[in-house]
Amino acid sequence: MASETNLGAIHAQSRTEAAAKSVFPVLLSISFCHLLNDTVQSLIPAVYPLLKQALGLDLGQIGIIALTSQFTASILQPVVGLYTDRRPQPYSLAVGMGVTLLGLVFFAIAPTYGTVLAAAALVGIGSAVFHPEASRVARLASGGQHGKAQSLFQLGGNAGTALGPLLARYVLRNSQPRIAWFSVLALLAIILLARIGIWVKDHHFDKPKSIALDAHEPAAAPHEVHHMELSRKKVAVSLAILVALMFSKFFYLASLISYFTFYLMSRFRVSVESAQLHLALFLGAVAAGTFFGGPVGDKLGRKLVIWCSILGVLPFTLVLPYANLSWTSVLSVIIGLILASAFSAILVYAQELMPGRIGMVSGLFFGLAFGMGGIGSAFLGRLADRTSIDFVYHLCAYLPAIGILTAFLPDLGPAKVQRPQPAAS
Repeated sequence: MASETNLGAIHAQSRTEAAAKSVFPVLLSISFCHLLNDTVQSLIPAVYPLLKQALGLDLGQIGIIALTSQFTASILQPVVGLYTDRRPQPYSLAVGMGVTLLGLVFFAIAPTYGTVLAAAALVGIGSAVFHPEASRVARLASGGQHGKAQSLFQLGGNAGTALGPLLARYVLRNSQPRIAWFSVLALLAIILLARIGIWVKDHHFDKPKSIALDAHEPAAAPHEVHHMELSRKKVAVSLAILVALMFSKFFYLASLISYFTFYLMSRFRVSVESAQLHLALFLGAVAAGTFFGGPVGDKLGRKLVIWCSILGVLPFTLVLPYANLSWTSVLSVIIGLILASAFSAILVYAQELMPGRIGMVSGLFFGLAFGMGGIGSAFLGRLADRTSIDFVYHLCAYLPAIGILTAFLPDLGPAKVQRPQPAAS
């Protein structure tokens, strides 16, 4: 009996070691797929002028297209995450990307406004399926470095967001049917995500809350993370604080991403090309800053990263509305680098608050990111129409002050990772 137990432990250890060897290739693959997915997502705003011209749409109808895509993704992501927590679907990533591919084809051939809305909904559904499950895979393949894995995953997405409009500029060339060329990116992602699904099944991560094969084998992921136990009330309050921090981060980002070019053109009388260059520098800083929050959180704790990335950016946001053009460019890069580090830390912190609901938490926070970004852009745009773009930037400068709420988060500290020990002979 003892020998059978030892044999089962040896088999479990060998599977754990095999999974560990697969960590980095899987992380790179899922990050690259995130790049492909968000490249496709960022194409939608780039094709608005083509659709407006081809179908004779007004700006209100364009806004409905944006709302359809973002609202679909925001609402469905927590639902998809909750479902896959209970019934993991290793091939859902490939299926979701297939829905996105179908949406791209619809965009390319859309003869009517209704078809365009259907295409936007399909892309939103594909995004809703992709983000929570892909975030789960990144955590499974993290080797215990959950923050670093999420940062690498987010880096791929932010790089894709910056890359999409650039590709659209050189590929579309004012031709709606050329949108179909980007289905090649979706097809490549489907192939890679199918292989990732095979990895998930091979390592038995498709079992809810367990990868055990039989009663003698340990029912745990290759690396277990243990934190202090919290009451339900404390968890609920902590989640509410994280949502408030998300509001602060994404409303401020919306002011820069959506209206930075208009702000520069209004305040400094720069050309459109110059304003776009400053925006590109800011987006590059956001992409670079995305990576740092995760590894630092793994070593020093997520709460410290949240403190520094939200409240720590406040002095720079307060100075920005009063700076000249050169310092505005420098400050925007600093703000992008610091503020971008927050999301990975917030997401992993939330996952550690609710360790049995990784998919639901990922879907909820990705959904909030989509939703708050869209709502923020719409609200701030309307506010700028009624006041001025300068007023918007003076007002938004105080948003990072909400970071003071971080003081009320429990200090989980750096994750204490327990690795499986070799079986005694």
